Amino acid sequence: MTESADISGVVEAGREKRQVAMFSVVAAVFLTGFKFLIGFLTGSLGILSEALHSALDLVAAVITWISVSISDKPADKRHPFGHGKVENFSALAETVLLVITCGWIIYEGISRLISGNTEIEVTLWSYVVVVGSILIDYTRSRALSRAAKKHNSQALEADALHFRTDIWSSSVVLLGLICAQLGYHMADAIAALGVALIVLSVSFRLGKRAVDVLLDSTDEQSMQKVETVLRQIEGVRMWHDLRLRTSGPDTFIEVTVHLNSELTLRQAHSLTDSIEQKLEQSFTRCHVHVHAEPDE
Repeated sequence: MTESADISGVVEAGREKRQVAMFSVVAAVFLTGFKFLIGFLTGSLGILSEALHSALDLVAAVITWISVSISDKPADKRHPFGHGKVENFSALAETVLLVITCGWIIYEGISRLISGNTEIEVTLWSYVVVVGSILIDYTRSRALSRAAKKHNSQALEADALHFRTDIWSSSVVLLGLICAQLGYHMADAIAALGVALIVLSVSFRLGKRAVDVLLDSTDEQSMQKVETVLRQIEGVRMWHDLRLRTSGPDTFIEVTVHLNSELTLRQAHSLTDSIEQKLEQSFTRCHVHVHAEPDE
């Protein structure tokens, strides 16, 4: 692949990530405004609480949009490895927002169970708001998840997780509305606590991944993948000082290889080029630096 084609691919990927992130922002603005409007019109405290929750989602969506807008900027003198870690920082920030949301859900659920104040107001608009939220969150979480997998974007992955948790919480609210009409008011608070615990578990794994990337922790699976490629290349007798780090969607690999000492400079250069190309083909958006030494 030529350098111009490579740059074109990065630009196109950045444009697609920004588009899906902006769609998430627009959806969050609509949901927040709609919930506040219905909450004020009906006087429902539950819907107003959901509106505040959507306002938090709007903050998360804006953070994601900003991060993907910055992450694909080219490297410069101050940022020789690019700006990709902005996405990992965004994922960590969204994890914190998810934990805060779960903390609020757990506090509210336990308070209602202890006080016995588990009755909720059920109106037609309550169902309209909840079902509409589920449909919108399902659509944008799928779009974000597809883009995250395609472009190896942790920021979009975190945003997709955020809105999948909203589907779970909205489904719990819907279940609570149905149970409330049947007279089982405690079901809403109990189900909400279960969802919060699940979200906390998923958030912990996502947060750990973001922290590992920010600290340049070694990914054993990726290291084994690199070593498998090196073993398959004829002419590489051994290697050492293998280093691997990720920054947003980009992977950076450095390795020292030992080659036949009788190779000419041109032959050694050709072989290291081949190593770099094979490694770049094994990773999405990969940057490889190979240092060659004579095997004596």
